[in-house]
Amino acid sequence: MLGLAKAVADTNSGSNQGGFTDDGSNITGFSSLHDSGTGGNPSLGESSDGCNFLKTQRTVGFQNDSLVATPGYFALTLNSGVAVDMTTTQHASLFRFNFTNGTQGGSPLILLDLTDLSNSRQDNATIQVDGTTSRITASSVFLPSFGSGNYTAHVCTDFTGADIRDNGIFVNSRANSTVKTLQVSRGINGSPLPAGAWTRFAADINQVVARVGLSFVSVDQACSNAEAEISDYDFAAVQSAASSAWQDKLAPITIELGGVDNSYATNFYSGIYRTMQNPQNYTGENPLFQSPFYFDSFYCLWDSFRSQLPFLTVLDPSAVTQMFTQGGSNADVVIADAFVKNLTGGIDYTIGYEAVVNDAENEPYDWSNEGRGGLDSWKALGYVPVLDFDYKGFGTFTRSVSRTLEYAYNDFTVATLASGLGNSADATKYNARAENWQNLFNPSQTSFLLNSSTNTGFTGFFQPKYLNGTFGFQDPLICSNIDNSGTPCSLTNNGQETFESSIWEYSFYVPQDQAALITAFGGADAFVSRLDYLHDNNITYIGNEPAFLTVFQYHYAGRPALSALRSHFYIPRFFQPTPPGLPGNDDSGAMGSFVAFSMMGLFPVPGQNVYLITPPYFESVNITSPITSNTATIRNVNFDPTYSNVYIQNATLNGQAYSKNWLDHSFFLDGGELVLQLGGTESAWGTGAPNVPPSLSASPLGPMAVPKGNATNGTHAAVNGLIYKPMLGMQGETHWGGAYEVNE
Repeated sequence: MLGLAKAVADTNSGSNQGGFTDDGSNITGFSSLHDSGTGGNPSLGESSDGCNFLKTQRTVGFQNDSLVATPGYFALTLNSGVAVDMTTTQHASLFRFNFTNGTQGGSPLILLDLTDLSNSRQDNATIQVDGTTSRITASSVFLPSFGSGNYTAHVCTDFTGADIRDNGIFVNSRANSTVKTLQVSRGINGSPLPAGAWTRFAADINQVVARVGLSFVSVDQACSNAEAEISDYDFAAVQSAASSAWQDKLAPITIELGGVDNSYATNFYSGIYRTMQNPQNYTGENPLFQSPFYFDSFYCLWDSFRSQLPFLTVLDPSAVTQMFTQGGSNADVVIADAFVKNLTGGIDYTIGYEAVVNDAENEPYDWSNEGRGGLDSWKALGYVPVLDFDYKGFGTFTRSVSRTLEYAYNDFTVATLASGLGNSADATKYNARAENWQNLFNPSQTSFLLNSSTNTGFTGFFQPKYLNGTFGFQDPLICSNIDNSGTPCSLTNNGQETFESSIWEYSFYVPQDQAALITAFGGADAFVSRLDYLHDNNITYIGNEPAFLTVFQYHYAGRPALSALRSHFYIPRFFQPTPPGLPGNDDSGAMGSFVAFSMMGLFPVPGQNVYLITPPYFESVNITSPITSNTATIRNVNFDPTYSNVYIQNATLNGQAYSKNWLDHSFFLDGGELVLQLGGTESAWGTGAPNVPPSLSASPLGPMAVPKGNATNGTHAAVNGLIYKPMLGMQGETHWGGAYEVNE
C-alpha cells in the first residue's frame, strides 16, 4: 500500500511480469521489492539440502490450488512440499517456510541471491553472513526495469525458528561454509555471475521464519527498519496489521450491489487495490538528500496521470499531497490536477508553478528523462517538427505528433495554474499555446484501411509537419490495434510520430478544447460517428492509457448515454478479476483506476476540475472524503442489475434538478447525493451546450439536443447487447473563458 516492501514469489515466466504469474512457469525465489508492471529484487530463494544454487537450475513448480493472495498476504506450496507464506510492513517482509512435508529428513537451506528478475546487477555487489547469528546483509546496484540510471538496494535478513547447522557464501555453482564475506563483480558474459549467501538449518525442523529489512540508504538502515517494524517475528500480528491497514484505505468507498453479481464488486475493489500499489512511499529512504516525504516508483506519468493519480486524489489525498511536497514530480498535468481539486497540506503552488513554467520554457540536456524537447521549434513554430533540428537537448527524436498534442495540453494546465495564481498574462500566453494542436491538423487528410483501398470515410487528421511548414505523412492507422506490420511505435530511434498509439486515436487528444475539435471533425454527429468507428473497428486498444478518455468523450457531443454504453462494452469483457483478466500491463494501477472510476460512475478529465457522469455499476456508491469526512453518494433509481437501464433520464444533486453531464471535485469534498433516474431509452438529459463540459472554445451544440429516436432501437451499432445511433450536432455555447467559466 504505497509501501516499500511488496513480498511475493518470482517466476521465470517470459511475460515480463513484475513478480508472480500463474502461467505455468516455475518459482525462482521470493523477493520483496516490486513495481506493478516492472521488475523486482533482490530474490530470496528457497532450496533444500544438496541444492542447486543457480537461479536457472533451482526452479521448482508450485501447486496451483495452494495459491492464496489477499491484501498484505501471499502463500503457495511448492511441488517439493515446502509451504511458503509472506506478509509485510512498510520497510520489511516476513517469510514463513514450512518444511513439514518437504525436507524428507534433510537439512533445509535458505539462500539470499544477489539478483533481480531482469538480471541487471552491476559491479561490486557485497554480501556478508554472520557465522554465529546467520544474519545476512547485502548491497548491490541494479538497473531499473523501465527508465535510466541505477539504484542501490540494501537488505538485512534474520532467521528464527530453528537451530543453525552452518552458513556461508556461494559463487556460481560452488558454495563454501568457511568464507563469510563476498564482493563480486558483474562478470563479462551475459547475465551477472551468480553469487550470494546461505544458511543451512538443523535436520528435521518444521518451520523457519525469515525477516527481511530493506533500505535504499544503507545496510544499517535496512537492519533498523526490520528491527523497528518486526521486533518479535509475530507473523499473525504483522499479517493482521497489514490487512487492517488495507481495510482502512479501502473503507471510504462502500457500495450497495442492488442485485449485481459479486464478481462486479470484486472487480471494482480489485481495481482500487491495484490503483494504490504505486507510487511507493519511500519516506526516509531517499539516498540523495533529506526530505520530509519521499515517494518513488512513479514508473511512468504518461500512464498514471490520466486516471491513477486522480483516483488517489479522491481516495488518498494526503499521499498525493506528500508526493508534491517532496518536490519530486513536476508533471504539469498532475500538479494542475491537484491545484484545481484544492489539495493543500503544505503544497507550495508558487514553487510548483515555477517548475511547470521551467518545463514549458527551458529545455534540459536530457529531456528523455525530464522536461520537454524541441522547445525552440515549439515556441517559434507552434509545433514539434518531424526531423526537428534540436541541438540543445537530447532524447528520442520521434513522436512529433503526440508530443505536439501533449505539449498543447501541458500548456493548458500551465495556464490553469497561472489563472488560479492571479497571473493573467501567463494564462493568456499559455492558453494561446494550448491551441497549437491545430497546427498539425490537416483537414484534407483521408484514412484508408491498412493494405486496402477501402476508405474509412473520415477526412481530417493530424499529420507530422516539417520545419519548413509542409506536411509529412504517417498513415493514421499505423500503430493502431489493427496494425500488424511490426512497425516500431515506442521509445526507439526508428519509432513513429505517435507514441504507443495511432493518429486515429491521438486525434481525440485535445481535452482542453473538445468543442473546437468537434467543429474540426464536422460537428457533433461526425464526432460521434468517428468515436464509434474508433471503438467498433478495434482501432483503439483499451489496454493502453490513451484509450481511456475516448470511452467517455461522447459527453462533449451531448451524448452521455453513449459513454455509458461504451463503458459497459469494455467492462467486464476486457477487465475481469481473474489471472488473465486484464487487457494488458496494469501499468502501476492505471488499468485498475480505469475500472474503479468507470464502475463508480465518475470519470476524470485529468488536469481539469471535471468528472464525467455515467450511472454506477451498482445501485449506489458512497465515497467518504478522507479530508472532510463528508460522504458523497451516487444513487441509481430504477437500477437494473442486467444493465438494460443505463440511460440517465434525469438527475438531482442534493434534491435540486441537475442537467449537466459532469460535476466537479467539490462533490467529493462537500459530500451530498447525486440521484440518477435510469431508463431503457436515451433521453435529453446532459445534452446541449449548457450541460457539456467546458472547453476553450464555444460548444457547437445548441441549448438542448434531443435524441433522434431511441438509442435502443436504432441500427447504428451494438455495444454489449445494446444498440445505439448517433444524433445530429447543433449550435450553442459552453466554454472556458481563459479562467474557469461556464456560460448558460
